[in-house]
Amino acid sequence: MPDSDATAAIRGSDRGVGVLDKARSANSDQTGAADTLAQQLPEQTATQGDAAAPGTDVAAPSLPDPAAGTGHEIELKLIVAPDQLAGFNNAPIVAAHARNKGSRKHLTSVYYDTPKRTLWKNGFTLRVRQSGSRFVQTIKSQHTDDPLKRGEWEASVASLAPDAALAAALLPEELRATLADATLEMVFTTDVHRHARLLDLPGATIEIAFDSGVVKAGEHSEVVSEIELELKSGNPAAIYEIALRLAEHGPIKPSIRSKSARGFDLAAGAAPGAEKPRKPRLDPAVSLDESFAIVLRGSLQHLLQAMPAAEDGRDPEGVHQLRVALRRLRAALHLMQPLGASATLDGLEADARWLAQNLSAARDLDVFLTDTLPEIAEACTTVTGFDALRALAERQRDLAYRKLRIALADRRCASFVLGLGEWIEARGWRNDVSPDDLRRLAAPAIDFAGDVLSERHQKVLKRGRRFKKLPAERRHRLRLALKKLRYSIDFLLPLYGASKPAKKYARTLAGLQEQLGHYNDMAVTAGVIDSLGTTSTDAAVAAAAISGWHAHAMAGVEGPLREAWRAFAKAPTPWEAEDA
Repeated sequence: MPDSDATAAIRGSDRGVGVLDKARSANSDQTGAADTLAQQLPEQTATQGDAAAPGTDVAAPSLPDPAAGTGHEIELKLIVAPDQLAGFNNAPIVAAHARNKGSRKHLTSVYYDTPKRTLWKNGFTLRVRQSGSRFVQTIKSQHTDDPLKRGEWEASVASLAPDAALAAALLPEELRATLADATLEMVFTTDVHRHARLLDLPGATIEIAFDSGVVKAGEHSEVVSEIELELKSGNPAAIYEIALRLAEHGPIKPSIRSKSARGFDLAAGAAPGAEKPRKPRLDPAVSLDESFAIVLRGSLQHLLQAMPAAEDGRDPEGVHQLRVALRRLRAALHLMQPLGASATLDGLEADARWLAQNLSAARDLDVFLTDTLPEIAEACTTVTGFDALRALAERQRDLAYRKLRIALADRRCASFVLGLGEWIEARGWRNDVSPDDLRRLAAPAIDFAGDVLSERHQKVLKRGRRFKKLPAERRHRLRLALKKLRYSIDFLLPLYGASKPAKKYARTLAGLQEQLGHYNDMAVTAGVIDSLGTTSTDAAVAAAAISGWHAHAMAGVEGPLREAWRAFAKAPTPWEAEDA
């Protein structure tokens, strides 16, 4: 790729970091509007200081004062097949922007923790790394709402042995005593050969590191073959832009799973974890523009955290959280529709829907095999055929997970995730809005929240009219509207603080959604049984027992469901209480 073409690719015709310039040129007749908004909606940058020249050993920084704030790194990993890693070093985007040939290092790292894994359980890691004759101790923190950002503090030490006092000074006060009283032990090691180069881009400098090696924990080991993209200066959107160009060169999988996470799971013999989503922290005075960034960034983080666990498949929570992440993301994207039509928004929603469709069978079969079938089989001990039905479902689940893994390895998945990240960091939604809506983005988010939540609340009430007489199909439509409202509440209710109306509304909404979910569970189970093709007599008997069990259970659901509807319909809405 010629240098000029590569530069144009980084800037992007519709997705570069200069998004407000596009708004200005398109609306030059709006006197002063775009200039005013440029001040109210500043470009998002995350400067980390000047990058060092490749091959230069820079002295480790002195121990920072914990009270003065935290250091951090902004980094994305790209998982690559070992036999293809070296080829990415010759990718056009690297060749066009690399400062020089870079440096090669052999990095040996030892990760430490207490016998009870106190640091890891509290979101911290302690590592000592040897590079040549240098030893650097690093504390890292996962306490961040940004998928790319982690806290990081480094200091020189004398050997691969950790300095507990040095580490304790950087930990929260409640952990310092624990660390002082406990013995640190080696948990696992990493042995990595790294080729690092600096890429000088328009508006950003990024270190690209090609890591090849192994993680070892006792007798167990895992191969390391990944590309790390770390922002040294500029806008984080550049990380995603580089990754998108690398995705054109060959197969990659975006990841925020650290080597430390892989090592601790390897040492414990555990599957990759899948966390529940964090609730966004929104100040009532936050702008709508900033609230979109916070909500979307949290959705992307949830998505990236769940992907390794879903692909691994040992823990059913993995595919569950990935599907939840996609639902929440689609709900967040839908929140932005009142700002006007957007081809990018439509494309992201379509990609999220495509990926979710490739997960649904695996999730439904997980629930059937881990919850539904065991519960009913244990209760119906005189019914035969549960083992035969289980065998059919397990074969079907294997096929469903194969389909899931093919989708996660598809280039469309990588492009979707990376494109979403770049769109968030560049605040790409500003490109498609009018000057009036730019002003709306600069206004407090709580003004927008009240309108959206009121509209969705009224839609639920409308669909639930004459609730006692609603047929199953209309109750399903009500459940879908309720789910959309629930995700909107998750995103926007924090704007109203911890008021009693907010808490009560959230509680009654969750209760109604749970009761309506029983109907959906029965429909999903029926669909799973139909897909299994229960031709054997034994399996058919067990399938009939499950269907009968659910039909009987539904008879007892109606009373609690009607009570949950009445509680929801009467609950005061927080946005109306705010207006009052």
